[in-house]
Amino acid sequence: MNLAVVLVSPKTPGNIGSAARAMLNMGARDLRLVAPRCDHLDSGALAMAVHAADLLREARVYPTLREALADRDLSVGTTARLRADLPPPQHPAYVRPLVRAAAAPALVFGPEESGLINSDLEQCQVAVRVPTGDYASLNLAQAVLLVCYEFLQGQEELPERQRKTATREEMEAAYGHLHETMELIGYTDAVRARHTLRLWRALLDRALMSSAESRLFRGFLRQVKWKVEDAAARGTVQPRGEAAPEGGASEPDATAP
Repeated sequence: MNLAVVLVSPKTPGNIGSAARAMLNMGARDLRLVAPRCDHLDSGALAMAVHAADLLREARVYPTLREALADRDLSVGTTARLRADLPPPQHPAYVRPLVRAAAAPALVFGPEESGLINSDLEQCQVAVRVPTGDYASLNLAQAVLLVCYEFLQGQEELPERQRKTATREEMEAAYGHLHETMELIGYTDAVRARHTLRLWRALLDRALMSSAESRLFRGFLRQVKWKVEDAAARGTVQPRGEAAPEGGASEPDATAP
């Protein structure tokens, strides 16, 4: 499986090295670090990585989570907490079919002391929580080991996926476009925009759009912008069903029998 493990702002070299070792144990090799707060090639990291030192050396570093997820078609965030306006985390067993069906999935882990923040989880289509006792805080490497185990062990041979899911970069671009369109037509305002967009993200992420479908959606948004700007230039909004100006075709009323 082409699985990437993404560590967001890790603080301790030893934890990064231990996470790399956990990945190697489970057969994952694509380690991505987002704005790390330490040197991932520090002697402490290499010592904890043991035989995963090469994996550490091959790790890619990104300034933002969005860039780290740009080529992924499924991103799974990890959290032990319920968040307002965000879907609750699921048991890994429920998410396993999604991960195994994806062409390029990513598992996203937050900083040791705080975990992923809401803006990070917004960029993940689904979140998981490792079942624990009352004390739910796991060491970073423990979390990597357990979640990778859930998704990588005992894999069955799956047929090649026929439908290519849009990458996270394609979906983030679509959400930015959607945000602009909502503001353009007065669907939301600066106060409500973030909450409203979270609801749309949850809806559209569940659809697992293909690349072609994301382009189709953005084409619709471009047409909305053109229509609004055209009406503003004319100084009026053309009523539904009204004949188009000479030389243009009118669209049928969607409510007509």
